[in-house]
Amino acid sequence: MQKVQYIYHKDNLHRSEPNKYDPDRLEAREMLLNIGPQHPSTHGVLRLEVITDGEQVVDVVPHIGYLHRCFEKHAEALSYPKIIPYVDRMDYAAAMNSEHAYALAIEKLLGITEKIPPRVEYIRVLVSELNRIASHFLWLGTYGLDVGAFTPFLWLMRDREHILRLLEWASGARLLYNYIWIGGLYYDIPIDFELRCLEFVAYLKPKLKEAESLITDNKIFINRTANIGVLPVAMAVNAGVTGPMLRGSGLAYDLRKADAYSVYPHLDFDIPVGKGEMGKTGDCWDRAFVRVRECYESLRLIEQCATALQKEYKRTRDFDPQALVPRRVKVPKGNSYFRAENPKGELGFFVQGTGTRDIPFRVKVRAPSFCNLSVLPHISKGALLADLMAIIGSIDIVLGEVDR
Repeated sequence: MQKVQYIYHKDNLHRSEPNKYDPDRLEAREMLLNIGPQHPSTHGVLRLEVITDGEQVVDVVPHIGYLHRCFEKHAEALSYPKIIPYVDRMDYAAAMNSEHAYALAIEKLLGITEKIPPRVEYIRVLVSELNRIASHFLWLGTYGLDVGAFTPFLWLMRDREHILRLLEWASGARLLYNYIWIGGLYYDIPIDFELRCLEFVAYLKPKLKEAESLITDNKIFINRTANIGVLPVAMAVNAGVTGPMLRGSGLAYDLRKADAYSVYPHLDFDIPVGKGEMGKTGDCWDRAFVRVRECYESLRLIEQCATALQKEYKRTRDFDPQALVPRRVKVPKGNSYFRAENPKGELGFFVQGTGTRDIPFRVKVRAPSFCNLSVLPHISKGALLADLMAIIGSIDIVLGEVDR
């Protein structure tokens, strides 16, 4: 068993995680590099222990635990509604999607899923799909920076700002919303919110096309991502990879279709998959391509939800988004697991109720970023050190969700 090193710093004893590799036992041409945890290309406080042979990567060992949210421990001491703000802070780039999954998980335990008004669910899907685009835009912009493209970052952050303003208009917050509640919503969407969403869809479609020409159609971007970090579909399935990473490997698996939760069965959208158009199926380019195409599909979903809220499920005076919100959530004794399609993949909540208290006995999270990160060592071996940054970025991790 490897010894744990102790170091003194400002009269305090600190414990550092041991390396997998002993620098004194490496081959003659090999070198150990520590990338992170404060490195811009690691997309958060992630430490990578990298063994290189010249410019070639021999092995990569991710070291996590630098941003521990303690979410699951917090959930053991909080009531079900009070957990929602902590759900926001796991994948803070897609808080609405996480809230939606958590609310549906508790509603499943309470047995009120079928009682939720259609207007509530259409609003939930509307704000979730807006947040999905915002999450993908944040990834696309920063990924462009990783491989040397600066202009797409500025364009995408400009357009992402429109989404954040819409979500702030609906919920009062720009990033961490606490908007989707168990049994309903914090508040109905503002007057003319549907109209503004439709205007935004009309605005974004040509802008997204322009951004796409600078990203997936760009020759330099193609050279930096095609045939890099190839993830075979069999490895993706065996490793539990989900979301755009799995679909980038060619498998059309989306929980919005497979599990048909919420009002997604009533909406029309396609599942983009990687086809190896610029290189091998499952490479970094395919993962970027899938996320770009998903933005188009989310625009279709936003358009359908906004239209339905305008015509079929209009605002009425007697509509109360909190009508089914329990004042005290008492979940029956038992276990339940619910999963939803987040921008990064399958987000699952395993909830264990006590039957007597309004505090869960256990809330276990199946985080897509954690599972997707697990394949990094396998798809990085043999790559160049410069390409390692492109591979890390293509995974789209949020460390608040990895270290939950």
